[in-house]
Amino acid sequence: MKLNKKLIASAIVAAAAAFSISAQAEGVNKITGAGSSFAYPIISKWATAYNKEKGVEVNYQSVGSGAGIKQVIAKTVNFGASDAPMSVEDLEKNGLTQWPLIMGGIVVVANLPDTKGGELVIDGTVLSDIMMGKITKWNDPALEKLNPGKKFPDMDITVVHRSDASGTTAIFTNYLAKVSPEWKEKVGEGTTVNWLSKGNLGGKGNEGVASYTDRIKGSIGYVEYAYALQNKLPYMDMINSAGKRVAPTMETFGAAASHADWKGTPGFRVVLTNQPGETSWPITGSTFAIVHTNPEKPAEVKAVLDFFKWSMANGQAAAEELHYIPIPADVAKLIEASWAEKIKL
Repeated sequence: MKLNKKLIASAIVAAAAAFSISAQAEGVNKITGAGSSFAYPIISKWATAYNKEKGVEVNYQSVGSGAGIKQVIAKTVNFGASDAPMSVEDLEKNGLTQWPLIMGGIVVVANLPDTKGGELVIDGTVLSDIMMGKITKWNDPALEKLNPGKKFPDMDITVVHRSDASGTTAIFTNYLAKVSPEWKEKVGEGTTVNWLSKGNLGGKGNEGVASYTDRIKGSIGYVEYAYALQNKLPYMDMINSAGKRVAPTMETFGAAASHADWKGTPGFRVVLTNQPGETSWPITGSTFAIVHTNPEKPAEVKAVLDFFKWSMANGQAAAEELHYIPIPADVAKLIEASWAEKIKL
């Protein structure tokens, strides 16, 4: 039988077109995530650059670490992000794995007349007393002793904190529990706590705390450093575990992060508060990405891993611009090895 070359050619073209359409349909061009407001500025910046380079949209919602964990467990998003690392037991119970994305500093911000960022200093004891409502006025002798020569106003202190389940709160209260036995006993630590100060205000996300602190004279709050910079909020220097005054900088965040033992800690569950060292920033923390180990939609989780692999390789400059500490190359290799070991794709 004589073959019709035109028909054969048409069939080949049709098959190729069908394969192309099928491959395109299987491709993932959008992934979703939710959680940490601490990491929102850098994830957003990475997402914009990644979409421009790879054509994949990363839709990340800043809803707080607690809500992010709930959403990834419920499988309503492809990944969650939390500043409070999940326990190994909770990871295993829910079929999840986590790894660090970035490290950064939480700063104390205050709205006082004629006060610039870095002009004031505070230590853990005085900070915990303010947050518990034991110190209620800015001209309290304890603040004046730490800041000789500064004339404080006779002004009430309004404590601003997170109203949502927050990894930033978990890091902040973990620090306070380490430096104040009274705080540890009466308040404790976690993504939500019972704030004891009278007239305190809760804001949703780092955004909400920054907004309240910016508007309310005499207020004090805690936010990830990028929010203090973006909102031009006066931050306070701190006295660290070595008794040294330190300012929030890439160098002091990095000094605290240098003590992280990622390799030797199950589930990468490292806490970086109150680290040793004369130059360590005392309230340093990490944000962790969370995904299912046996996902219902493997292609989407593969796309999540591709995004974060790209971020670790290409997003360091962007992270540093926002004063985050990028994941070191050797830790990135540990993270990728953990994906291969734990995630079924």
